Amino acid sequence: MTSALMSNYGHPKLEFDHGKGCFLYTTSGERYLDFTMGIAVNCLGHCHPHLVSALQQQAEKIWHSSNLFRIPPTERLASRLVELTFADRVFFSNSGTEAVEAGFKMMRRYHYSQGDTDRVRIIALTQSFHGRTLAPIAASANPLHCEGFLTGDPGFDQVPWGDIDALRAAITNKTAGVILEPIQGEGGIRVTPFDYLRKVRELCDEQGILLMFDEVQSGVGRSGYLYAYQASGVTPDLLASAKGLGGGFPIGACLSTERVAAPMIAGTHGSTFGGNPLATAVGNAVLDVIMAPGFLEESMQIAACLRAGLTDLIADYPSVVSEQTGLGFMIGLKCAIPNTDFIAALKDAKMLVVKAGANTIRLLPPLNVTREEIDLALITLQGACEKLNPPN
Repeated sequence: MTSALMSNYGHPKLEFDHGKGCFLYTTSGERYLDFTMGIAVNCLGHCHPHLVSALQQQAEKIWHSSNLFRIPPTERLASRLVELTFADRVFFSNSGTEAVEAGFKMMRRYHYSQGDTDRVRIIALTQSFHGRTLAPIAASANPLHCEGFLTGDPGFDQVPWGDIDALRAAITNKTAGVILEPIQGEGGIRVTPFDYLRKVRELCDEQGILLMFDEVQSGVGRSGYLYAYQASGVTPDLLASAKGLGGGFPIGACLSTERVAAPMIAGTHGSTFGGNPLATAVGNAVLDVIMAPGFLEESMQIAACLRAGLTDLIADYPSVVSEQTGLGFMIGLKCAIPNTDFIAALKDAKMLVVKAGANTIRLLPPLNVTREEIDLALITLQGACEKLNPPN
């Protein structure tokens, strides 16, 4: 039967009936080790019992009432995020793209409220990814994403990743702020150097402009911290979060300091479904698990085991894989062959991974993956390497 879906995702043939923990199952019962996790979304695996229970309980009470009324689980999740981060205020959306869009609006509105109405331009870094709506694709400036969608000057500038001199030169009296990923995802799982982040923060303060971190993929425990910026000690003015925040249920959030949030008075922004009770009930359940004492520490111990195994894999099969990158359980494995070939070999071996830029594959297991599942992943990776290029 011909699909009624648009063709923007291609026409994938593999489908799954259900998932449990680190595994997905087809209707015929085939089991796949899932190291995509919905592209870093299912941070606690498939059908985590605490998340399922939270969703079921909320579904029996109220699904949606709109932001015309108070929503207790939404207020609770916002308060917890404020308590755990730099932020004073939170705006909830449905996705990471929407969280980034909210941040862009807030940057411009902040300067407008200060009487500096010319400060509307926003600077991003090369190889970045901030979403698929018009403003985020304009910021990232990936020709593949922009072709046929953008005309004229969209109000964004780009500078090379990690080049502080280029950033300094790009700032003008029309610059409102800078957006960057502490760990680039689509760009190849690149950790932005902490020293560079500190210099960007200093430069933004010096120029009176705002700094926004996009932690849609790197946030919610994946780096070993609730948010990756906490590893660097560099605090932004705004932060976009999504993906793992709902553990699989759609939710996004834009976190902000009080001074930046203050101009966002009633009517300046909104979302019909943003912050709905179902999403925030699950978001609270996610925080219950990952912020439990010792959870992230234990998760990073398991991550260290995976990383050690990958180091051995690179040493044994340099003609297939050449380098590992990333932080915590946001891991990139750079390929010496086309990454699509490696992904296909792993898929044949019933292991799922996702590609990234710079000829890299992403390994994004759930944060509660077990040591036994890591061992299975390493055995499967080794088998794929042997199939693609036997060792000398």
